[in-house]
Amino acid sequence: MSEVLEHGLTAAPMTDADVDEVWALECSVFPYPWSRKNFADSVASGYDCWTVRDAGGGLAGYYLLMYAVDEAHLLDVAVAAPLQRQGLGRRLMDRISARARAQGMTSILLEVRPSNERALAVYRRYGYGEIGRRKGYYPAGPGGREDAIVMRLEL
Repeated sequence: MSEVLEHGLTAAPMTDADVDEVWALECSVFPYPWSRKNFADSVASGYDCWTVRDAGGGLAGYYLLMYAVDEAHLLDVAVAAPLQRQGLGRRLMDRISARARAQGMTSILLEVRPSNERALAVYRRYGYGEIGRRKGYYPAGPGGREDAIVMRLEL
C-alpha cells in the first residue's frame, strides 16, 4: 500500500520491519529520543504510522498519528538530518494534515520542547498555535525536565 509522492519519495505504512531503522533515525536527530519500544507499541496499537523513503529506499522521514474522537495527536515526526531544510518537513506536515482530515479529524494536537526552536518555527509557519504548557513533560539533562508547549492546528 505504498504511495508515490513527489521528488522520488514513497510513503508506506510503518511495519515491525521498519522499527529498528525508524528508531535509528530518531536517535540520530533527537537528543532525547523515543525508545524502540515506543515505536513498536505504536505500530502494534494500530496508530497511523508512516515512513517516507527516497528513490533509493533510504529512510527520509516518518510520522505517527493517534486519533481520538475528532482530534489527531501528532506523536512524533522526523526528517533525516541530511534532508533537513529542503522542504521535506513541510511536505510531511501537509501529508499529516491530509491524513487527519481523511479520518474526519477537526484539529491536530502536538507537544514540542521550547528548546526545539526549528520545530517551533515550522509548526508556527504551518499555522499551529500555542494552547498551553505541560510542566516537566520531557526529560532534559542529568535528572532534569523540560516543559512542553502544546500546540493545535484547526483543520
